[in-house]
Amino acid sequence: MKLNSRYIGAAMIAPFILFIFLGGIWLKGFTIVLSIAGLYEFYKALKVKKFNPIPLIGYVLLGIFYILGNDFEYLMYVIVLATILLLIVPIINLKYTFIDASITLIGFLYVGILFSFIPLVNSKASGQFLVWLIFIGSWVCDTAAYYAGKYLGKRKLCPEVSPKKTIAGSIGGLLGSTIGCGVFGVIVSSYVPEVQVIHFFLIGALCGIMGQFGDLVASSVKRYVGIKDYSNLIPGHGGILDRFDSILFNSAVVFYYLTFIVGI
Repeated sequence: MKLNSRYIGAAMIAPFILFIFLGGIWLKGFTIVLSIAGLYEFYKALKVKKFNPIPLIGYVLLGIFYILGNDFEYLMYVIVLATILLLIVPIINLKYTFIDASITLIGFLYVGILFSFIPLVNSKASGQFLVWLIFIGSWVCDTAAYYAGKYLGKRKLCPEVSPKKTIAGSIGGLLGSTIGCGVFGVIVSSYVPEVQVIHFFLIGALCGIMGQFGDLVASSVKRYVGIKDYSNLIPGHGGILDRFDSILFNSAVVFYYLTFIVGI
């Protein structure tokens, strides 16, 4: 039954690949849906620990961000104003505390903003190819880490946060991501003249590191609030944040690398 659930869950995730191929407004629209669902899961998880985030403000911030067209200059103005207003809320309504205000804002940044880097990478020159680095770096890392940990893993990586993860698995994930993104770069190099092949390997290495941190961050939050999965939305896989935890971090990694190192 468990195996069947995972197959059903995988079938539910599969259409996302179609949106990556379509790119443009289709990928952006689907990313917005993921952001809303992920933000809902994040706020709901924290309520288990008796925190009291203000979801409406998080959703409004997300809407404003996308209405402004992912403009990061305006985003800074919005964040500063939102921070001031959120800190005023506990004064007006004693139901909330400054901690509730803080986690409301960090949920927007963690889920809403990090997801937005996916369409931003897609919108770059040759973005229809480069956006795949986010997913190759995450999915190959996860797969390689699983098998390396299963057959070679003995020493635990950080048992307090994620008991099943091993050092061998972590190294396997790093190598898998590096090789996977590098091989992809070799294959598409003639279509992506803006990026030298060496950068594909380097991006893969960074994704292999940061994607695992993204996974551990999600595990840390779940462990703190005492839940196994963020939701049961995807059978056998958990929720949006369970499935896309490493992708959240890697989307930012790929965007920043291409913007500031490659210069596109």
